[in-house]
Amino acid sequence: MTPFSASVSRISVSSTLAVGIEAERYRAQGVDLVDFGAGEPDFATPEHIKQAAVRAIQENFTRYTAAGGTAELRQAIVEWHAREFGSPFTQPESLVTVGGKHAIFNSVCALVNAGDEVVIPAPYWVSFKDIVLYAGGTCVFVPTSEADGYELSAEAVEQALTPKTRLVILNSPNNPSGAVIRQEVMDRIVRSATSRGIWVLSDECYSHFVYDSQPYSVGVLAKDETVRSRLIVVGSMSKTFAMTGWRCGYALAPKSLIGEMLKLQSHTTSNPTSISQKAAVAALKGSMESVGQMLAEYRRRRDFIVNGLRGIPGVKCPLPRGAFYAYPNVGSFLGPKVPTTNELASRLLREAHTVVVPGEAFGTSEHLRLSYATSLEELGRGLERMRTFFAGLK
Repeated sequence: MTPFSASVSRISVSSTLAVGIEAERYRAQGVDLVDFGAGEPDFATPEHIKQAAVRAIQENFTRYTAAGGTAELRQAIVEWHAREFGSPFTQPESLVTVGGKHAIFNSVCALVNAGDEVVIPAPYWVSFKDIVLYAGGTCVFVPTSEADGYELSAEAVEQALTPKTRLVILNSPNNPSGAVIRQEVMDRIVRSATSRGIWVLSDECYSHFVYDSQPYSVGVLAKDETVRSRLIVVGSMSKTFAMTGWRCGYALAPKSLIGEMLKLQSHTTSNPTSISQKAAVAALKGSMESVGQMLAEYRRRRDFIVNGLRGIPGVKCPLPRGAFYAYPNVGSFLGPKVPTTNELASRLLREAHTVVVPGEAFGTSEHLRLSYATSLEELGRGLERMRTFFAGLK
């Protein structure tokens, strides 16, 4: 008999968390690191959001709220989503969660049974796989091509659907590749799956960080009742409003599913932090000016890091169309001495004091993920260290 539950034994610690832990060990020793690992904005939370939290504390808004979030915040979420994307969701179809990951976890655990198949395009965010495995589901990965900028095709997803398919998970803009699924492709996948009674979860945590198009949510398709009955939209304050540490996300889904997710939430986290909820209301009702400012800076950083990576002999790097990650191919450096990107990332940390996340965490074998949510100065320092490191491997 194993000492722990089968559910926990099926999963591993998040690779991004593991990288962060190892980096902290080096920092504690006084090592000067360049950190491309963290998937969070380096911008400060806008002042009006912070002040809303201060007022909440001063006014003693520090007690429990409803487990699924305050009515004020749930209403603010559906109104903001309608304003930004044209979606038709109502307050009973909303749930406030402890970050976007929590909404995904609740959704999968409320839907997936042992043996159910969940279709996931690859490369994929690290937690999708482990959350599905925890729930007892089977992951069916749909690979995308680096040569095509990791563009997902509707045909590939449709070919992966079987009578056992319970859920399709979409993520656009994509973490780790920065790929953006074209609107017509997203729409076709959602309609094709939901018409067969298959659920679709759309992770839209990076929705407002797109470089060549307008922000888009498949939530607008919920005007069609067939789609609405099988669609889950997940979002977060973390990236859009530089509120990662506030831990506030949401799900928009049919009222029946929201009820099941709330049931689970009531026995785990209970309510999201009351103070964070007040800050989230201010974010959703306030100016979106900071989002445009962050996007403009991310564009500068994207161009800088991609050009820098392409300037390193042996490194190939597609141009990300969204989010704030570069996903370079370093396959030319792999071989008997450095067989995996796990080993390559470990050596980059030990020898070049540069933090990256290995591609194995995201379902590919020849890539590294680099977050460019840091200053141009740090990007330059890191690129120089990587250039020297890779030159030494040849």
